[in-house]
Amino acid sequence: MSHNEMTLYEHIGELRKRLMFVVVFFMLAFLGSFFLAEPLIRYLQHADEAKELTMNAFRLTDPLKIYLEMMVFIALIITSPLILYQLWAFISPGLLDRERKVTLSYIPISLLLFLGGLSFSYFILFPYVVKFMMNLSNELNIQQVIGINEYFNFLFQLTLPFGLLFQLPVVMLFLTRLGIITPMFMGQMRRYAYFILLVIAAFITPPDIVSHMMVTVPLLLLYEVSIWISKIGYKKVLQAEQELQRELYEEERKREE
Repeated sequence: MSHNEMTLYEHIGELRKRLMFVVVFFMLAFLGSFFLAEPLIRYLQHADEAKELTMNAFRLTDPLKIYLEMMVFIALIITSPLILYQLWAFISPGLLDRERKVTLSYIPISLLLFLGGLSFSYFILFPYVVKFMMNLSNELNIQQVIGINEYFNFLFQLTLPFGLLFQLPVVMLFLTRLGIITPMFMGQMRRYAYFILLVIAAFITPPDIVSHMMVTVPLLLLYEVSIWISKIGYKKVLQAEQELQRELYEEERKREE
């Protein structure tokens, strides 16, 4: 039975099997991340932007909470390629052979973009934001008492969105290859997309123009890059459709002969 001939119940059953496989792998990755969480926490505590801060635990459970959150963070990164592969495997039977090969190559690119987004936000944006906050406290003569829970939550809230937002070119290309969107549609929606990205930048940055521009400009560039990549994918979609029509025409002509 082909993928297109499967019933809704069979589709749901297949999706459930893939989700269970991802959950089991995530739990294994979560257990394995126990050995990686402590070195990573220590590294983040002694990085340049944090070494001058004194970390405090205001609740007995704060250290455990941070440890578990770091384990979840590591496990998600380890599991993300498998999640993307299972998503690809679920929809790939409905794609052409060429589309299967092309979309499969998106998985390592997506992971690299995610890590690139994390690196950009941590090494470029995060130090500036911490410095801005500390300078503001000094100007207002406020003695900051940093809670380790609040520090790591702020770190995750600032870095994780960038890891996800850097997926934009791959997502747009994927949707283009599936025929869901076109570069023309993305161009028409540019002003609305810019507005949404400006709102996102305002939510994840402190209220100063420099940090806001440090976030907004890369996001706008990402959207423009997404349009450019979508155009390339759209041309390949049109070429594939033309070749498919040509093959169908040749088969029809052979039948008539």
